[in-house]
Amino acid sequence: MNLLGKKADTFAHGVREHVRLGTKISETVKGKLSLGARILQVGGLEKIFKQLFSFREGEKLLKACQCYLSTTAGPIAGLLFISSEKVAFCSERSIKVPCANGEYVRVHYKVVVPVEKIKGVNQSENMKKPWQKYMEMVTVDGFDIWFMGFLNYHKAFKCLQQAISQRLEDVDTFK
Repeated sequence: MNLLGKKADTFAHGVREHVRLGTKISETVKGKLSLGARILQVGGLEKIFKQLFSFREGEKLLKACQCYLSTTAGPIAGLLFISSEKVAFCSERSIKVPCANGEYVRVHYKVVVPVEKIKGVNQSENMKKPWQKYMEMVTVDGFDIWFMGFLNYHKAFKCLQQAISQRLEDVDTFK
């Protein structure tokens, strides 16, 4: 029972942290409902992944999770997809981007990193609030990409580590 209580407490902290990172609770809930409706309309997370990102023969979607991507403009809510070939993030909502003609166009914020371009993944947490956990993904060309606000941080981190290590094993096998 104690283990079950600890898991429930960890999940509750994850939900609270995920919601807290949004600008307004009402906007966050509206975004989550919209995302849920979109997932149902399309037919599941794997189909959304295939629609948003190029998908190669033999590629497997290992995990999809809701989180936030840290940017200089603030956290962006979205879905993180971990596959056997790539790590990809797509924002839940579109953002306005200025065009050359002075007008704005709405696009989804996307990040895609092939697994072989990932040097490593690191864990971090807020020292004053240890339930606030962050994941740093470091690429071979020196970029740091930070994710936070996971509903289940430990599962996402473990899955990302497994994808990277599996890809390294596959590369070593073909040498």
